Amino acid sequence: MPSDITEILVPVVARPVKTHRLRFDFRLRVWLTWALLFIVLIGGLQHLGLDFGLIQAKLPFMLGLHLSPNGFVQGVVLTLLVTAMSMVFAVGLAILTALGRLSRNPVAFAIATFYASFFRGTPLLVQVLLIYLALPQFGIILSALTSGVMALSLNYAAYLAETIRAGITAVPRGQREAAMALGLPPLLIAFKIIAPQAARVIIPPAGAQFVSMLKDSSLVSLMGLWELNFLAQSYGRSTYHYMEMLLTAAFIYWLLSILFEIVQHRLEVRFGRAYGAARG
Repeated sequence: MPSDITEILVPVVARPVKTHRLRFDFRLRVWLTWALLFIVLIGGLQHLGLDFGLIQAKLPFMLGLHLSPNGFVQGVVLTLLVTAMSMVFAVGLAILTALGRLSRNPVAFAIATFYASFFRGTPLLVQVLLIYLALPQFGIILSALTSGVMALSLNYAAYLAETIRAGITAVPRGQREAAMALGLPPLLIAFKIIAPQAARVIIPPAGAQFVSMLKDSSLVSLMGLWELNFLAQSYGRSTYHYMEMLLTAAFIYWLLSILFEIVQHRLEVRFGRAYGAARG
């Protein structure tokens, strides 16, 4: 009898161990392949005869370790500042737009859909120029920082609103009805019942949009803000070494994108684990 029990239990216990080992082997091979590709990339760049001394001299300024001549932040620090401010305003506006899309009020629905249609149907570059260059024609003069943040917020909120709407509608209607039957107030239902479950659906596409926002923040260089892209072009123009400066900016954007994706992945795992526990 004990031997029979052992024969039954061993496969059950060994299966998770084997699965864990397979996952570890897969991740190890992925990282080794990444390391190999990175070495090949660096080796190829070295054969181009790049001026790494120039990169070393300009890198502290591009990273924002020094202030700009007017005493304001520059480089990566300014890029992250623009992105963070745009994220905050975009999320707030996107929630309002998503609620308008879900509203049974025809006026609220019309306003939300009109706004989303316009900002999703026109290029971000045109929106940046409209806010920064066209509004002064009517006496509305905004700073470059305000114009950049406004353009990014308005544009990405239009896309993010649809993501939030999809996340809210993905929550089973019975969850809301059960909470209402228990007498819970609407705000508590929204923040404690609907939001945690909707976040599981919202986070992956929203994270991808925030990574895109980080890269699109380079458009504010058109308004003279000393962010990463502006510095790369300026240093390339003054030294005639565009390749070094633009490649440096590209690598920095790439690293920032990877960090954003790591945060996104951790949030996905966290909310996915909570969802799995709730189902269990």
